[in-house]
Amino acid sequence: MSEYITVKNEYVDEITEKKSRFIATIRHVENEEEALSFIAEMKKKYWDARHNCSAYIVVEESTDASGEKKIFKDIEKCSDDGEPSKTAGSPMLDVIRGAGMKNTAVVVTRYFGGVLLGTGGLVRAYSQAATKAVEGAEKVCMRLLNKVMVSTDYTSYGKLSYIAAEDNIIIKDTVFTENVEVTCLCDDVAFGRLRAKMAEITAGKCKTELVENSYYQVEI
Repeated sequence: MSEYITVKNEYVDEITEKKSRFIATIRHVENEEEALSFIAEMKKKYWDARHNCSAYIVVEESTDASGEKKIFKDIEKCSDDGEPSKTAGSPMLDVIRGAGMKNTAVVVTRYFGGVLLGTGGLVRAYSQAATKAVEGAEKVCMRLLNKVMVSTDYTSYGKLSYIAAEDNIIIKDTVFTENVEVTCLCDDVAFGRLRAKMAEITAGKCKTELVENSYYQVEI
């Protein structure tokens, strides 16, 4: 999984179906703990509602047995919160998954309007409410990139900027001391090219180190 979409800011929207109100709240969460905290918060806020159904997908980060390589795994969970099985949480989870979103949680609160919707009607209502929240929320792209530290002399710094522009390398920070220390974000291919080109330009005097591999926000 090289990238995913998530929510930038919390967003709330709602629909009405046969007098029942379905209020959808969507929020970015960093992990499962934050997702559960968000769900608890919504249940407290809408304490008088009949149902607060939820769904979330979060990316869990761990390392392999060597402790060096990062492993990313999706955690997907949902709750019908008293609605008939698979009529609320599961359809909401499908909406999040279908939008390619992760580290995202949705709670749909239902205020019962006195008219039964049936299983098909519930699936449609919860799906529509979650879809409205997903479509209305401002979103950002998170991409799996290498954070790289480049230490070079002032003469080669200008060439580094050119290489970065040519290979779509993101320069996050630059510190000017005796040398120039540049923090970059790039994929594996660009990292290999950067290291090779800078070594060639500086006759091997440039220091190019991989700091970490993680998800970073990029422009959509």
